[in-house]
Amino acid sequence: MRGVPPRMRAVLRGLWKGGAMASARVPLDVTLREATQRKLRRFSKLRGKPVAAGEFWDIVAITAADEKQELAYRQQLSKKLKRKELPLGVQYHVFVDPAGAKIGNGGSTLCALRCLEKLYGDKWNSFTILLIHSGGYSQRLPSASALGKIFTALPLGNPIYQMLELKLAMYIDFPPHMNPGILVTCADDIELYSIGEFEYIKFDKPGFTALAHPSSVKVGTTHGVFVLDPLNSLKHRDLEYRCCHRFLHKPSIEEMHQFNAVCRPGNFCQQEFARGDTAYLQLDSEYVYTDSVFYMDHKSAKKLLAFYEEIGTLNCEIDAYGDFLQALGPGATIEYTRNTSNVTKEESELVDMRQRIFHLLKGTSLNVVVLNNSKFYHIGTTEEYLFHFTSESSLKSELGFQSIAFSILPDIPECSRKASCIIQSILDLRCSVAPGSIVEYSRLGPDVFVGEKCFISNSYIITKAVVPAYSFVCSLSLKVNGHLAYSTMAFGVQDNLKNNVKTLLDVKLLQFFGVSFLSCLDIWNLKITEELFSGNKTHLSLWTARIFPVCSSLSESVITSLKMLDAIKNNSPFSLNSYKLFSIEEMLAYKDVEDMIAYREQIFLEISINKKQSDLEIP
Repeated sequence: MRGVPPRMRAVLRGLWKGGAMASARVPLDVTLREATQRKLRRFSKLRGKPVAAGEFWDIVAITAADEKQELAYRQQLSKKLKRKELPLGVQYHVFVDPAGAKIGNGGSTLCALRCLEKLYGDKWNSFTILLIHSGGYSQRLPSASALGKIFTALPLGNPIYQMLELKLAMYIDFPPHMNPGILVTCADDIELYSIGEFEYIKFDKPGFTALAHPSSVKVGTTHGVFVLDPLNSLKHRDLEYRCCHRFLHKPSIEEMHQFNAVCRPGNFCQQEFARGDTAYLQLDSEYVYTDSVFYMDHKSAKKLLAFYEEIGTLNCEIDAYGDFLQALGPGATIEYTRNTSNVTKEESELVDMRQRIFHLLKGTSLNVVVLNNSKFYHIGTTEEYLFHFTSESSLKSELGFQSIAFSILPDIPECSRKASCIIQSILDLRCSVAPGSIVEYSRLGPDVFVGEKCFISNSYIITKAVVPAYSFVCSLSLKVNGHLAYSTMAFGVQDNLKNNVKTLLDVKLLQFFGVSFLSCLDIWNLKITEELFSGNKTHLSLWTARIFPVCSSLSESVITSLKMLDAIKNNSPFSLNSYKLFSIEEMLAYKDVEDMIAYREQIFLEISINKKQSDLEIP
């Protein structure tokens, strides 16, 4: 509404809120884009500069699954701070989960609270803290497996943004209006919102406060859903502060109706609203309010910390959303603690632990900040990355994603540029990248053709090569017996690496690049034995299959793995018997983080020098 006189602006707002001018309202994407770009500009000004007290977070903490991941995160944070890519004067930490059983993001939250107490004593009761969950190994987006989901590249900014910078930018308005406490978020989602020009989101109530986004009832079945107390006003606003009666975690459609979580058509004034992962919801659609990030005040955090100190060791997976939030609000009941339908692994003590958390938090308030003009995007799979980075998606428009981000590449037609995405890479003049593909942190030489819908990461291809359409290719540096080596994972972008079978007889059920894995093994001249798989022999999957050659050079590694794919596509033999073979699981265990970061740094410096020279040549 910029450019509209203040008096007329007020009149228009009043009409919109009453629904009289719904058809004339500024489109949702436009307001979101303007609000998002403002946040990005503000964050850009803070990069590499000291922040004033109360202007930004006091602490930014990232969780890691194990010590190897912790080291990788610390190294990358150090590089970012040295290159002045992050605001200065902030305490950045990496908190690693204890060794042993998986403890989930709820357990990671408890562990982080203990780390804060050890580091700061009573001082952290006056801090605003951002806690980002980034543990796990991203099996649905393996390019993030080695260096972490929070450090995945995005096609914007100079130097380029990673998910960490985007998180900090999108939450930049929160700290000045937040009481001491902790905002909990995940590394693979993006929340965009637009509110009034003079409005701001406040986190100043006791207990927990969560953001809520309008979503379809179908989306509600895979997220947390708020059962809100009735709205006092008949008019919906972009920003509303509501009380939550109870919280439902991944409920069925029947449960959402049963507990009055569903909002009916006619009581929402916008012409349309959206959730980023789904199509627009029209006025005739039922909708619910779903979760994203949540805040807990210091008193609630201390209560959870005291509980964690009391139990000592956690031996089951706790969900920060399902197990914390479901205990909140006056309508919370203990029944959910026995529902394990949404649990990936049911440990014997899970129900008991859930019930103890319920009794601990029972009676704690759950306040909800309803953002009626907002979107939630999940960016945690290869296919989601390809869609949002290379198609004309709303997210691409709202964030201003670039088709070419901090890269050197041939002068290709503008129409071709828009259909692919190149991030911090160097491409030769005779290289070709087909529409719908992403290339990041890579060098591609002459006579390299990348087919459509491919994802190329951390790779180096200097000889003539064809990357088949729908290929995922990602190289890792390894340290094997003290020596530097390389291995490249290569498969289809639609392959399910998490899908597993229990016995060797069932390996035929696995699919690799749309072909029976059994047939692939025949083509590669590999025998089906227990030695073919690493790790747990009762969970056999593409993730644990020892099929990727270990080579002495990065370029040899990529070419060899491409030959594997080519053999499958053409049904022609390519023996892997002479190679030392690793599974993806083993690649991560042997990864050489320093060499991978050095490779990216080398590309960064070369692009920087090239851009400086180009700037000097411009008259």
